[in-house]
Amino acid sequence: MVQFRSRQLAVMATAATLLATPGFAAEQVVAAPAPAAAGPTAAGLWQKLEDGKPVVWVLVVDHGGIYEGAIAKTFPSADDKPGDDICSKCVDDRKGQPVLGISFIRNMQQQGLKYENGNILDPRDGKVYKAKMSVSSDGRALTVRGYWGIALLGKDETWYRLPDAQMASLDPSVTAKYFPNQTVAAKQPPTVGSVVPKPQPMRKASATPTQQQR
Repeated sequence: MVQFRSRQLAVMATAATLLATPGFAAEQVVAAPAPAAAGPTAAGLWQKLEDGKPVVWVLVVDHGGIYEGAIAKTFPSADDKPGDDICSKCVDDRKGQPVLGISFIRNMQQQGLKYENGNILDPRDGKVYKAKMSVSSDGRALTVRGYWGIALLGKDETWYRLPDAQMASLDPSVTAKYFPNQTVAAKQPPTVGSVVPKPQPMRKASATPTQQQR
């Protein structure tokens, strides 16, 4: 404790000497820290893969630091059963909603690259699990964990970020629901076999009756 006190006094004496030196600016003693660069967030479009094939696209939206995730695109398989496209087993406000566009991740609170205190819905059985997420430092991967009770009993899934340009390929009902005040531009392919009419050349004006009589 005595040694710490002595060092503290020595530092204070050195600072006082510098301040008393002519031409020495006080700003040279304390340098303002540079503002930290904003890191990547979970907002955007993500893809889940199984055996190298896409299973689902997930759209994550930022609501002022609270993040929501929606099923943005599905990839039907031969194992699907009639009615799987509807959340018939949901017990809350999502009961009977189409799986496409359903809000299945809610209340994720951002804490840097981590997201806590959220929940995730399994549309297949209507069960809601506690959940948390984390974004990789390069922003390319999103790890999601749903669990009962404590996080140790859960399972991780890793999704991969898709280019923003893929937003244009989403179903309009999804973009209208989560971006009601924005227009996602979709590329319109040219119509096959369409023929663009060529402009007709301008014809020279014929002489008026008065000019013909002359």
